[in-house]
Amino acid sequence: MPQPRKSQISLIDTPYYHCVSRCVRQSYLCGTDKHSGQSYEHRRGWVEDRLLFLATIFAIDICAYAVMNNHTHVVLCVDKALADNWDSDEVLRRYHKLHRGTLLTQKFMNGDTLSQGELITFDETVETYRQRLYEISWFMRDLNEYIAREANKEDGCTGRFWEGRFKSQALLDESAVLACMVYVDLNPIRAKMEKTPETSKHTSIKKRIHAAKNKQPQPSVLTPFVGNPRENM
Repeated sequence: MPQPRKSQISLIDTPYYHCVSRCVRQSYLCGTDKHSGQSYEHRRGWVEDRLLFLATIFAIDICAYAVMNNHTHVVLCVDKALADNWDSDEVLRRYHKLHRGTLLTQKFMNGDTLSQGELITFDETVETYRQRLYEISWFMRDLNEYIAREANKEDGCTGRFWEGRFKSQALLDESAVLACMVYVDLNPIRAKMEKTPETSKHTSIKKRIHAAKNKQPQPSVLTPFVGNPRENM
């Protein structure tokens, strides 16, 4: 029997997790349909754009990602302390970029005064939203549901796009995190989609290499590596 998601994710043990989502109707949903020859390559761009957008909203950092033909890999790091320091305005500003919220939260953001009774409910709602903004389940939900809607809209159909729930694996130490990041970065090469990391489209490693080659800062949308005292390396 599958375990509840909450039992698989424990921030007490580690903030790092490797998450995988797989298409239910196989590769032609994200790559090229071998039967018709029609390309759905642009959908990989949808996934990458949505993923990086969510990283600007959630208190969850992206360590590595790779958007494959029929599945996605993403290594995430939850920053609960960051979310705990947000005030109500910041929580709602972020949350409302993804969801409508309630009449009370909309009223508050419009600058209207809330009654004492409304404030009690409002405070409880803000705390619920705060928790959602550092929960991996909500991050993956806002990623996968959006892509499913866009794909079904394009295909003129309804139904499931992803194969059940995403799968998550806890990464308990630095070695596990680094090993998983290497695994994710090399996935397109292993699958013979690309020949080198720097040409691997829709991956975090390509973004990191591009920035390094052009002597640019590390990509702000990705978790930065710890600095090295020999900066010219």
